[in-house]
Amino acid sequence: VDWKDRRFWPTVLPIMLVTFPAAAQYYFWENFRLPFGATFLCLALLTGEWIDRYVSFWGWTFFPITLCWPTSLIPMALYLDIVLLLSKSLSITRI
Repeated sequence: VDWKDRRFWPTVLPIMLVTFPAAAQYYFWENFRLPFGATFLCLALLTGEWIDRYVSFWGWTFFPITLCWPTSLIPMALYLDIVLLLSKSLSITRI
């Protein structure tokens, strides 16, 4: 990661990797009882970032690509979803 050229990634990345998958997981669980909301959202974020880089849109182009690989996003989302699937409780998943 180049620490000098990136704009908002120190503040955007933790917020995005914690709150967005948790919100998607809550929505999918409460409305549909499907325990794959976090994985679905991370795949959607990765797809959106790929499209963004492909069409050279300015919004996410300064976001470090090394922190957006599926090896960092998908395992975290799978862990959230597996804990919810096994426990069937959002309270236990929050811990």
